[in-house]
Amino acid sequence: MGDRGPGRPGLGKGAEAEGPGRDRAVLGKGAEARVADQGVGRDRAALGQSADAGGGQRSRPPHRTPRQPGPSDEAAPRRTPGTGTDADPGTHADPGIHAEAGAGAGTDSTETWDDGLIARRVTDAAAAALAAERETTTRVLGSNPPAPLAYDGPLRSRLDALRELVGLSRARLDKRTLAEAGRVLDEAAARRKLSGRHTVIAIAGATGSGKSQLFNALAGVAISETGVRRPTTAAPIACSWSDGAAGLIDRLGIPGRLRRRPVHNPETEAELRGLVLVDLPDHDSAAVQHREQVDRILKLVDAVIWVVDPEKYADAILHERYLRPMAGHAEVMFVVLNQVDRLPGEAADQVLDDMRRLLDEDGVALGEHGEPGATVLALSALTGEGVGELREALGQFVAERGAAARRVAADVDAAATELRSVYAAERRVGLSEEAREEFGARLADAVGATAAGEAAERAWLRNANRACGTPWLRLWRWYQGRGDATTGRHAVRAQADEEATARQRVEQAVRTVADRASAGLPGPWAQAVREAAVRGSQGLSEALDELAARAGLPPGRPPRPGWWPAAVLVQAAMTLLQIVGGLWLAGQIAGVMAPNLGVPVLLMLCGIIGGPLVEWGCRMAARGPARRYGQEAERRLREAAAGCGRARVLDPVAAELLRYREVREQYARVARTGSGVRVG
Repeated sequence: MGDRGPGRPGLGKGAEAEGPGRDRAVLGKGAEARVADQGVGRDRAALGQSADAGGGQRSRPPHRTPRQPGPSDEAAPRRTPGTGTDADPGTHADPGIHAEAGAGAGTDSTETWDDGLIARRVTDAAAAALAAERETTTRVLGSNPPAPLAYDGPLRSRLDALRELVGLSRARLDKRTLAEAGRVLDEAAARRKLSGRHTVIAIAGATGSGKSQLFNALAGVAISETGVRRPTTAAPIACSWSDGAAGLIDRLGIPGRLRRRPVHNPETEAELRGLVLVDLPDHDSAAVQHREQVDRILKLVDAVIWVVDPEKYADAILHERYLRPMAGHAEVMFVVLNQVDRLPGEAADQVLDDMRRLLDEDGVALGEHGEPGATVLALSALTGEGVGELREALGQFVAERGAAARRVAADVDAAATELRSVYAAERRVGLSEEAREEFGARLADAVGATAAGEAAERAWLRNANRACGTPWLRLWRWYQGRGDATTGRHAVRAQADEEATARQRVEQAVRTVADRASAGLPGPWAQAVREAAVRGSQGLSEALDELAARAGLPPGRPPRPGWWPAAVLVQAAMTLLQIVGGLWLAGQIAGVMAPNLGVPVLLMLCGIIGGPLVEWGCRMAARGPARRYGQEAERRLREAAAGCGRARVLDPVAAELLRYREVREQYARVARTGSGVRVG
């Protein structure tokens, strides 16, 4: 073992080196690690030199100051395979890397770590070399970063409408109801900032379905561990076919040590350029954290490949928990029947037809005969049958660069479907003019508008009788009114009863108008309308009482028509005739005047008969003005009551209905179909 300089530990024979966020460098006897950076064209750097079998001194790589990798570092560039070595299929072998393990005397392991799948050893020197390579890649890519994703006009409009919808609804709906819509907006904004030239596809499946085997078959190298131990895949593993996908993988929360590159193959690289494939843990794993990782990542990827096997393709967990709820995402979904090599004869076609039937029952549209929908394939990852067809379908799918936008559009559709019950009305809603008039009439009746009008009419007639009636009748009525005076106890009790009745009428009117306004509305908005009506009804009875006092009978006497002075003069003349005739007769009886009964009796008869006739005529003439006066008083009180009810109850209710119309319009925009993508 040679001397080690500062920061440059020696490398033992056959040691593997791997740093966080980069591929392992395998240094062995006669092995040469070559680094090929796609799109950059770096020269290959030799990381090891041959040493004699006796464990002689190994040459050290040139000293480089490594950059500390962060969690967002992208997977390291691909490395060409060394000579004479094969990767162990039971381990997370790096793409294009073959290791030859030797037990040399100079082997020195400095650090050991475990990613939950397979334990490996990492040496500081290899980590330093890979860090320097990674830093070079970052500098090169930094000058030409990947273009971010850009949504087309219809999808942007739907997202803007959903954002407006959530903003308008925060005060009316609880956070749990709006949680999914908020998540969709956040994820759409996050995805839009990342690469639009990459498509992230997850491979999901049940225990033993062979998804990791398919993952390795697509990558061309054993990346994900396979075996009979369950669960085999303990953490998601990402494999990127091109550079620039670090941000997308960071978003999935996949650490650098679980990021890989496929085997170096120019043909498959060109076909799948832009693909980021993620192998997920089993969705039916006994480990809860595995299922949680599956559920989390499935919400973030652009598309998903569901891998099923002949035994579990009809599993209730798969259909009820995943396929049925994600039926709207059929355009970004692949359903692959694996392990067809186990099915004899035509059994594979029969199972495939039955699987299509189940998908149709789940509501998953099938992309057949040119129709958009899920792609259904049958293959065998073990024998390679059908894998080429899947690779070709994935190549076309990734080349379209529309999966991310279609996924966001499907998420918006799902959020709109979930929110339909709180935005879609059963029928046309709102307050009709008839309902408004009926509410005003109920308030007017509660405040006694009709009674106030009748009282005003009686007051006008009473004033007319006072002005045009005979003095003798006025004296008689005054005397009767004086004699009929009461203690007032019954009047006080009657007034209290009337007030209680009026309050009940007001409350009933408010409940009726609230029920009519909220009829057909979704639950939260109907509740908001009723609450607005109840808030407005507080203090409404007292306000109506004040209005009745102000808008009822006007102060002072009612106005007099123009003919009243003439009627008063005529009535005064009739009274004067009675007085003159009476005095004349009294003078004759006393002997003061000469006897002549005819004239005084005639004068008295004219006054006695003419006075009541004038009073009756005035009463008949006063009916019309008195009725109009009473109607005017009733109208004023009704308008005042309606105005008070409108300001306190109808306007707040109308504001809630207007808010609902606004959110319903936004919801209609959100529920509109259409999606697309544009990459700048």
